[in-house]
Amino acid sequence: MLITAPRVIPATGPAGLLSPGYVSIAGGRITGVGAGPPPGAPDLVLDAGFLLPGLIDLQLNGGYGADLSAVDAASWARLAVRLPETGTTAFLATFTSAPVPELARTLGSAGELVAAGPLPGARVLGVHLEGPFLSPRRAGAHRREWLVAPAPAAVGDLLAAGAGVLRLVTLAPELAGGLAAVARLAAAGLVVSIGHSEATAAETAAAAGAGARMVTHLFNAQRPFHHREPGVTGQALTDHRLTCGLIAEPSHVSPVACALAFAAASARICLVTDAVAAAGMPPGRYLLGGQDITVASPGRPPRLADGTLAGSVLRMDEAVANTVAAGVALPAAVAAATRIPADLIGRPDLGRLAPAAAADLTWLGDDLRARASWVAGDLVWGRV
Repeated sequence: MLITAPRVIPATGPAGLLSPGYVSIAGGRITGVGAGPPPGAPDLVLDAGFLLPGLIDLQLNGGYGADLSAVDAASWARLAVRLPETGTTAFLATFTSAPVPELARTLGSAGELVAAGPLPGARVLGVHLEGPFLSPRRAGAHRREWLVAPAPAAVGDLLAAGAGVLRLVTLAPELAGGLAAVARLAAAGLVVSIGHSEATAAETAAAAGAGARMVTHLFNAQRPFHHREPGVTGQALTDHRLTCGLIAEPSHVSPVACALAFAAASARICLVTDAVAAAGMPPGRYLLGGQDITVASPGRPPRLADGTLAGSVLRMDEAVANTVAAGVALPAAVAAATRIPADLIGRPDLGRLAPAAAADLTWLGDDLRARASWVAGDLVWGRV
């Protein structure tokens, strides 16, 4: 298949934007990308907008009524089918804090579900475990009674239970045993992310030295920047070892702070949604890791009964659009939602339009809203 578009964003580096451009596909892989007229008669001519790699979400708790931590096959399948409507073609299922034995059981169930074969729609890339090794002082929507220090036995239990499916772990490295846990998880091949943390800049740097490679939802649930103690935020924005997850949604991060993050570290920003079961659904009550959350009105973020933010209802295409509205160039915003997360989790076959990469694509309209999505070259959502 040969597709042409007014503008193509490969997300591979300095090429930026091809206007016009084309992408050729065979056997579920990209075989060519270029600017100008295509090398033959196109099979599909997109008449507006932007063709780019499929968007990748590394922090997704749920959506369309599905809470991923329930590990229900029908709910996961429903979510995977609907996600391409948002331009998302791959994701990490994110589990929030729970007692360690419960998390181990949940990880085992997730491993069985993923091993059963690919779901229709968006790719399941594995699991992001957000907790329970988090700081009670920065708990956010996590239940404090479930937060524990990363004792070796607990870390070992979760590693064993998550074999083959666990890809990313968020923890607070300043906790007792935190640096040892970072080193052990990193040595096992997992991405370790600093989050829900009261760590100082020095402690954050030490975690990066031990193998941490990411910071979870920059600015949120972490020691904030201060000119005498930069904290997690300041260290993250200046430490080239760390990629920063960012929820580009005004209730979580103001447009000014979004622009600041990209100005400081554009090559190390990874857009995430932190979306929950309420995403794509009408206002009402939903579940997040077994807790009741409420969306009061359309577009408003979910909250616990005490008003604490509890994830979001953000779409990935909306995250890209919000980033652009904050003043970031579109190619940089697209890279933050495609190539950068793919590279972070060791998937160089995803997140780019380049020969041999998987033919996961999305077509955004001029309004940056998803109009169609492909996975492995197959149209999984939209009309073209």
